[in-house]
Amino acid sequence: MRDLGRRSDHQRSTAHTAVAAFCICAVAGCTQGPDYQRPTVAVPAAYRSDDTIPSSSASDTSTWWHAFGDEVLDSLVRECIANNRDLRIATARVDEFTAILAGTRSQGFPQVGYGVSASRQRASERGSVSFPTGVDPVSSSYSTVLSASWEIDLWGRIRRETEAARANLLSTEEARRGVVLTLVASVVAGYVTLLDLDSRLQIAEATVAGRKQSVSIFQMRLEGGWVSDFEMSQVLAEYESAVAAIPELEKSIAQQEHALSTLLGRNPGPIARGQDLRALQAPVVPVGLPAELLTRRPDILQAEQQLVASNALIGAARALYFPRISLTGLGGFASAALESLFAGPARTWSFAGDVAGPLFTGGGVTAVTHQAEARREQALAAYELTVQNAFREVEDSLTAVRSSRKTEASIARRVETLRRGVALAHERYDNGYSDYLDVLDTERSLFSAELSLAAARGDSYRALVNLYRVLGGDWIDQATSARSSEGVAEQHP
Repeated sequence: MRDLGRRSDHQRSTAHTAVAAFCICAVAGCTQGPDYQRPTVAVPAAYRSDDTIPSSSASDTSTWWHAFGDEVLDSLVRECIANNRDLRIATARVDEFTAILAGTRSQGFPQVGYGVSASRQRASERGSVSFPTGVDPVSSSYSTVLSASWEIDLWGRIRRETEAARANLLSTEEARRGVVLTLVASVVAGYVTLLDLDSRLQIAEATVAGRKQSVSIFQMRLEGGWVSDFEMSQVLAEYESAVAAIPELEKSIAQQEHALSTLLGRNPGPIARGQDLRALQAPVVPVGLPAELLTRRPDILQAEQQLVASNALIGAARALYFPRISLTGLGGFASAALESLFAGPARTWSFAGDVAGPLFTGGGVTAVTHQAEARREQALAAYELTVQNAFREVEDSLTAVRSSRKTEASIARRVETLRRGVALAHERYDNGYSDYLDVLDTERSLFSAELSLAAARGDSYRALVNLYRVLGGDWIDQATSARSSEGVAEQHP
């Protein structure tokens, strides 16, 4: 009995020594594949339009839509962030990849399980083998075991896969921030467009009211013989032309309200307004250094994390060349009688170490490695392209802001000139120096110019919104926190 005890102790000591040795190997083991280094990209020293537009620090753009000075717009942005379905999908994807990371990382820890079994059977007494006399043909078996297995990540395969899963999670988080970026910009731009259409409708209705008054005056003059049927028909034609513009504008307003409602997570319906388009304040243009885009824009950060993931998977693929080392252990009790299941003699245990690796795969492992390297090259090219597109979008947006301001100022001067021209045309007609056709031509030009001015003013605000969108920035996180800090509850239409 003493020999058996010493032998058991020796076996346990040997097992513990093997575990310790494997642990030391795991700690000292080398991780396969290249470590990630951010690629060098050509970054311009400044934007082309920096010298033409007043700028402020890009870090001052938190909750930038407040600069428009419209509380209704602020509430619409908060409602969008609280209820938009696309954002809910993006948030759920982040949760999904968080779970994927946890599952991948769990492979590096011991896997512990348990098993409980019980069976009862009766052997045949009339079988081909004679059954011993006096032996009960009914037998029972009970067992309970605790098992554990652990793959020693000696070559870093699990660590590289965990690194890739973490990068995929961060990439998904940047995609969610990109959704917030797009949604806020879309709500603000859509609201500006709605005010733009409202302004055009007001101009059309005011023009219709003025021309209706002219129709009434000319009708009386026609009945008194002061004007001809030709002049009367011209006045009526201009009146109907202004009337025809109203239904199209009303349709556009309804469609824009429906589009905004969808962004807000509502069913199609009316949208409240706050300030008039002309009363909106203009935010300061948030121009920063081009290099800031590399750490601010969600699409660039997302592309970089995808590059990190593909780089890590090269190491995971290369680790397939090396053997996998696993430790397994089992301990528990087994007995034919339930009452003696947990007695000392019923104990059972086992310990094993497995080493398995490839000898010949016909180039399969090499092919997997080449696939990972090719995907890394694709991710690198995609990252560089994303950076280049980001610089282009900012340059285009800066140019659009500058051009839209010049266009708006030019059309505003034209409107003022035409208003004076309409007054002069009426004066010349009343004094008999010209016919009414000159008045109608000038009024027609003024109506068109006023509609163009409203559209140009809307374009100017939309260019500002797009500039904030392409610059990205800290205000994305501020947008998300603004909802929770102000206690906006989720609405379900």
